[in-house]
Amino acid sequence: MTDETPNDPLMVALSALAATLCDERRARRFLDLTGIETDELRARAGDPTLLSALIAFLEAHEPDLLAVSDAIGVEPAAIVAARRSLDGTEEQ
Repeated sequence: MTDETPNDPLMVALSALAATLCDERRARRFLDLTGIETDELRARAGDPTLLSALIAFLEAHEPDLLAVSDAIGVEPAAIVAARRSLDGTEEQ
């Protein structure tokens, strides 16, 4: 048994990454904007810096944030909170 919850920042971010990559248009835009190649993405999938950048990408286009939020079953605010936690800017 683990202590991970659906709102664990890393789990939220990994779920957001999976949901992003399942949508071809969104995935292509993310890869094109970041310049990251698929092999590097696979190697760094658990990297908090990459995951934080992914969520920032989603935040920059509200329809994507809302679609991913719906796909993974968490509120958009939980995704934003995950980014803040991962990049160390969470509100105290």
